[in-house]
Amino acid sequence: MRVIAGRLKGRRLTAPSWEGPRPTSDKLRETLFNVLTPRIEGARVLDGYAGTGAIGIEALSRGAAHVTFVERDRRAVALIDANLASCDVRQGYTIHAGDVAAVLGRLPADVSFDLAVLDPPYEADTVGAALEAVADRLADDGLVVLERATRREPDVPTRLERVRDVRSGDSTLTFLRRVGGA
Repeated sequence: MRVIAGRLKGRRLTAPSWEGPRPTSDKLRETLFNVLTPRIEGARVLDGYAGTGAIGIEALSRGAAHVTFVERDRRAVALIDANLASCDVRQGYTIHAGDVAAVLGRLPADVSFDLAVLDPPYEADTVGAALEAVADRLADDGLVVLERATRREPDVPTRLERVRDVRSGDSTLTFLRRVGGA
């Protein structure tokens, strides 16, 4: 795994050494950021189910103002911290250990996100609650991206509307915005 573009381009990221996590491939991450490029500069980004932190680190590399990493596996939290350190990133982020919905519920009321990327385990049952919590924290013109198994249709909360799907192999990136959003 590597950082694809921006000021950290080419930096190597460490993958998990344990079973379970499914890091987003470089190819799918490149596809994601090709779509998101106009939204990244100065954005407040949520990297939910952050795993290695690759999505958030890529966003920081491309000029995001702040990334909030959320990951429930403490080993992955340590890995995110190590990957940020190896990229010499010292500011512009926070890391929270815990479930996405629970962490978002504990953040100050004025915290919102221009972009939220959720990459849950493909068989996760907590996606609906995470999407609900993100809908509460999304900026007026904000965007949610859900990486999911193509075979599994997401349950999209009524406050969010699907605006686009981008399929890549067995994965699909589902783009959502608040109902009535820009």
